[in-house]
Amino acid sequence: MVEILPSVLAADFARLDADIARVSVDGVSMLHLDVMDGHFVPTISFGPPVIQSIHKLTHLKLDCHLMIEKPDFLIPLVVEAGAYSISVHQEACTHLDRTLSTIHTHGCKAGVVLNPATPVSTLDDILDQCDYVLLMSVNPGFGGQKFIRRVLDKARALAARRQALGLSFAIEIDGGIGPENTAECVRAGVDWLVAGTSLFRAPDPAAATREMITTAKAARGLVA
Repeated sequence: MVEILPSVLAADFARLDADIARVSVDGVSMLHLDVMDGHFVPTISFGPPVIQSIHKLTHLKLDCHLMIEKPDFLIPLVVEAGAYSISVHQEACTHLDRTLSTIHTHGCKAGVVLNPATPVSTLDDILDQCDYVLLMSVNPGFGGQKFIRRVLDKARALAARRQALGLSFAIEIDGGIGPENTAECVRAGVDWLVAGTSLFRAPDPAAATREMITTAKAARGLVA
């Protein structure tokens, strides 16, 4: 199923409750939360206490993206804070098989993230353990960056692998996503589209979210 995931990092944290409510329209089932440590990426964002607070503000599932050097120690805390799904970077995990198993053991969906320069082939031996794969279409660490179009080729390659192997993991994309490139992402095989600036900074976040949902479904052939 095609999904639009509003990225909370782009919200106004002084009015987080109101901003989340604006994008919680019919058809949105998940929020995307970026956890940054200032090491794996240069930015520091937030951790489990803020995730727990967001969990109290919404009925939506929380998709937690760990942009950190050592994700294993934080996984239990993120689960306790209310995560539904947790993704970790292939580039940060020395023992990726173990890390995904840890996420599953704690009852969460497990995803792997690839930076723009990391080939899809690095996941060939682990795809059967992934509930989803997140393709970064910007270099991680900052919002508002320009979409890297060549990542669409990675989405197509990943979708082809999924079909050839008979697997059902979702393909997620994050970075520079908005109404202008939603359809081509979906046509490339993407199932989950993370959007931050294009939604939360729009004049009407609810209308922008609905527009992306309609565009994504049309590209998937789910609506006329």
